[in-house]
Amino acid sequence: MHCFVYASQRKADTYLWLPRRDDFSSLPESLILLLGDLRFVLEVELSGERKLPHEDAQQVIEHLRDQGWHLQLPPRETLAAANHPAYRSSLRQDDGEE
Repeated sequence: MHCFVYASQRKADTYLWLPRRDDFSSLPESLILLLGDLRFVLEVELSGERKLPHEDAQQVIEHLRDQGWHLQLPPRETLAAANHPAYRSSLRQDDGEE
């Protein structure tokens, strides 16, 4: 699967993976607000067998197919939580509290 990776300019070491370049249409508004401006950093061909430094390639592919994006958080935060629907909903609540 061909993938495009963007770095968040607001959240250090946070990356957004997309299946189509510059197609942010599938992102929830709360995630767009959380990430802020995005900078394109990488175009990569991803397969389930490919080794990634901080991510499970098969999980990235599944998220891209299922929801149209994958969020890679810094190592101190769990990836499962970041891509979980409950986490995405909590982003909306957090945005309103700041």
